Amino acid sequence: MPAVVPGTVLTSLLYNKLKPDPFYGMNNKLIPDIYVTGRGYYTYWFVKDFAEKCSNKDEWVSLLFRGVNNSCDVFLNGHKLNKSQYKSMCLRQEYNITSYLAKDGRNRLAVIVYPPDPVGNPNGGQGGDGTIARNITNQYVAGWDWIQPVHDRNTGIWDKVIIKKTKRISIQNTHVVTLVPGKRSPNGKQAPAIIKMTVDIAKNSLTEIGKSTIIIECQIGGKTVRTPPVEFDPGDAVTSIKFPDLEIENPRLWWPNGYGPQNLYNLKVRCLVNGKIVSDEENITVGIRQLNAVWNTHTQSRELQVNGQKIFLKGGNRILSDELLRFSKERYDAEIRYHRDMNLNLIRVWGGGITERPEFYDACDKYGLLVMQDFWVSGDCNGRWDDPMKLEDTNARRKYPDDHNLFIESLADQVLMLRNHPSLAFWCGGNEIRPPEDVLKCLRDTLLPHLDGTRFFFEYSNDDSMSYNSGDGPYTIQPDTFFWQHHSFPFNSEIGSVGIGDYESLERFIPKENMITPEYETGNKKWKIDSIWQYHKYIGYDSAIEVYGHPKGIKDFTIKAQLVNYNQYRALIEGASAHMWDWYTGIIVWKTQNPWTAMLGQMYDVYLDPNACMYGLSEGAKPLHIMYDPVNRSVIAVNNKFDSVTIITTMQVINYSGKLEEVSERIRIAPNSCTIIHNYDTTALLSKENFNKGGFLRLMLLDTTNGYLDNNLYTLPDTAGQYSWLSALNKASIIATAAYKTDSVIAVSVRNDNSNPVAFFNRISLVDKKTKKRILPAFYNNNYISLLPGELTTVYISFTPQKGMQPMVSIEGWNVEKQFIDLKK
Repeated sequence: MPAVVPGTVLTSLLYNKLKPDPFYGMNNKLIPDIYVTGRGYYTYWFVKDFAEKCSNKDEWVSLLFRGVNNSCDVFLNGHKLNKSQYKSMCLRQEYNITSYLAKDGRNRLAVIVYPPDPVGNPNGGQGGDGTIARNITNQYVAGWDWIQPVHDRNTGIWDKVIIKKTKRISIQNTHVVTLVPGKRSPNGKQAPAIIKMTVDIAKNSLTEIGKSTIIIECQIGGKTVRTPPVEFDPGDAVTSIKFPDLEIENPRLWWPNGYGPQNLYNLKVRCLVNGKIVSDEENITVGIRQLNAVWNTHTQSRELQVNGQKIFLKGGNRILSDELLRFSKERYDAEIRYHRDMNLNLIRVWGGGITERPEFYDACDKYGLLVMQDFWVSGDCNGRWDDPMKLEDTNARRKYPDDHNLFIESLADQVLMLRNHPSLAFWCGGNEIRPPEDVLKCLRDTLLPHLDGTRFFFEYSNDDSMSYNSGDGPYTIQPDTFFWQHHSFPFNSEIGSVGIGDYESLERFIPKENMITPEYETGNKKWKIDSIWQYHKYIGYDSAIEVYGHPKGIKDFTIKAQLVNYNQYRALIEGASAHMWDWYTGIIVWKTQNPWTAMLGQMYDVYLDPNACMYGLSEGAKPLHIMYDPVNRSVIAVNNKFDSVTIITTMQVINYSGKLEEVSERIRIAPNSCTIIHNYDTTALLSKENFNKGGFLRLMLLDTTNGYLDNNLYTLPDTAGQYSWLSALNKASIIATAAYKTDSVIAVSVRNDNSNPVAFFNRISLVDKKTKKRILPAFYNNNYISLLPGELTTVYISFTPQKGMQPMVSIEGWNVEKQFIDLKK
């Protein structure tokens, strides 16, 4: 049957319609689990016929596997390539296939892939019974509190298989380090930067080549630099060559998202034999930047500086794209673009998953997302806590995985694969636990200093070197005021909340008969939840929905849930920003996405459909932002930039009856700081009496040159903490038009008439005209928008046109009827 590579056995079985979609309903239960069937059930041959042959005796051909889970044997044209069985999900393997290629160029590659051993009992614990961690593999596949078990344990060829061709001598392990001394600004002429580089060269030819003179040539930014000639002894396996330092005049620097541009250079490296023969070459994307991770003595936490400037870290935790490991460059690009659009500047790759692929890092380089890369242990499986669900005790589990030498070899290989990416900011030994002591010692004291030496290493994700005091979390619904009052870890690796998708998102995986509104019994503080919602890990909104009125049905419930989502994540990031450099140097949201159809903690679903969490977080995380502190009843402006700004602030209060009052003033906000503009003592508009029946609070930042930079609307409760006044809003008949700006960008203009009330909480969607279903992925510069009477706004949508697709736009809101809008050319 056709195989899907990159992918897994289950990916291919699903592609061939031999298993049901594990994302839908209870289908996952219909797929046999490997713990019951035995490993043989998911042991398969992967076979590929391909054309390739050597053109001359000096040519060398290798076969590279970037990832196989968990062990395999490899055969080419009947010849076994591996001497011993390859094991480890996180170790590349490369084979010299020059002599095994068929003379006529017609070849057959056959790989038998074996599942992890042991496969682990998916008994409902975090990582099941924990024994999956005896392998070097991802641990989530035995089940977690946000995913059901993956029944083949991700067995398969899960990353690319590549043919690589060189001549007699090849380039290996090029290492590029950029130094940017001093404190820099994104603007103006730059002082020089320094590039340091080393290259390993290795003999490939099967024939004797004798001694050769090797020159390594580097080209970057219009400059060409060569190393002095090196006599290469063919008896040496590898020779390391160090480049002379390369000075780059007026460099175009790389900055994290929100702080400056993500300038990238193409660096070409060539190996010249005897002065003229190009034996091998490679192209590397380089971002010129320097990282320094210093200890902030005020917050008692780690502070990251980029190019000499301190960066307030606003991050998102990431598991991985898809539980079936169906990765692609396009999907990575879309997901990282979403994180850029959320105004985040860091992604943490969680330790129970994988080392993310180079294409993931390429997208992070492009969009300015710094990365904290965990390695592959987690406190749940690896023995941080006593757990009756686990097969072995904590002492036994802390020695996982079984093969420490292989673990260290795998760690070294992944460091070599990723170390040149400018986005990579931190290494981390594991999620909530350190690796075994001998592994940690090697990693910390030898491997990372020798192979990298440019990034800070956290021994684990709650390490004292990251943060003192307090704790992580929470992970469930909280009053919005909680995030303004509660002081967690000053660099918090995990803090999160709820996050189901809207009705259309739920329809993709919940059968119609199970679209049943969860019922919360306030008195008993218990939920009555449909079984499929429970299977998909729904966590409740407690009484947060009820303050907007008891849901009239499932659609009303999902609309109100989106409003809670928006407010919850805006409050989370605003509460942190209000205390930046005082309480915090950074926080990382748990989590921005799920690799399965789980109903908790996500900014977008596994189908790449955003929900209101994304846009609440995006609003609250803006580099220049104005916000309302609900605890102290004050208005605060935030400036994450490196320069002070002078700006006009506007505060508008619209009470429950529609009466509008306004106050504006010009203020100066210092760099990397917060400024209180108004409070209830000095501004009558913020008095409790003004909101005793509820109302809207609109806050705006206006740059007289560039227009509105921020436009932030709050709903404020009545004296009983309720929002019943929102349900009494009259209908608003908005007027919307949509037109192509380019083939892939659409402008949607929305106007609310002067005679209308506020047109509240409107979602705009790009849909297919035939099906009325959303076109995914699509990227909106803003969404869940609200318009005051007489207000006009424009939302821009970017997408990739597809053959046969006829886009149109839909819009619907809290008090706005759904309408579809045809596109104008």
